[in-house]
Amino acid sequence: MKRLLFTGLTALAAMLCQNTELFAGDINLFVAASLKEVVNELADGYAKAHPGVTFKKNYGASGALAKQIENGAPADIFVSANTEWMDYLKAQKLADVKSIDTLAYNVLVFAGKPELKIGSLQEVVKLEKIAIGSPKSVPAGEYAMEAFKKAGIDKQLEKKLVMAKDVRECLMYAERGEVDGAFVYATDARLAGRKAKIHFTVPQQYYPRITYPMALTVAGAKNRDAVAFYTVLTSAEARSVLKKYGFVVR
Repeated sequence: MKRLLFTGLTALAAMLCQNTELFAGDINLFVAASLKEVVNELADGYAKAHPGVTFKKNYGASGALAKQIENGAPADIFVSANTEWMDYLKAQKLADVKSIDTLAYNVLVFAGKPELKIGSLQEVVKLEKIAIGSPKSVPAGEYAMEAFKKAGIDKQLEKKLVMAKDVRECLMYAERGEVDGAFVYATDARLAGRKAKIHFTVPQQYYPRITYPMALTVAGAKNRDAVAFYTVLTSAEARSVLKKYGFVVR
């Protein structure tokens, strides 16, 4: 009798293990670089509660990520640093339209060498080297260029701009002193070391509000693990983590 009971329990345990493996899977995240710390924290917490789930994270410039998805890279969730690249995936019929939502907001700041005597956007023209994200793929760079144009200083800055592949590289140039300063998000500037500090916030009237739209991809909408984690991104827990890192939430 005991042997039969043991055999039955062993079979049940094996079946449960098989079911766990069946239900668990990979979640492919394609996320704007400025959200790295937030998403890492949320993903780590989720992985601890769901041991069978594995995250594959791809952080970078929103435009580069969107292009990778368009070219067939496996992605379940996409979070952009502007609405343009989400609209791009929507037009390509690669974003699950029903799931598109806003994760958070941000603001643009100028961070640079601590000794700089500068306090406004117009004063930037006095500097020699300024880093921005490449406007073709990095939303932070697009926002900066828009601000330069509206402030009427874009022509004066043409030969002074150093392009970075994403906002984190942009900040790195400022931290290393390779440029006088960089236009980055306020949340990124908070992560800078002592070699770079925030000198001013770019007035909102010079650029569109920095919005982070998120969505499941068409493929991700069929991945129940991805759908479950996407729900986490819409939760009070996610809003709390976003606030901790300086993002603005609704």
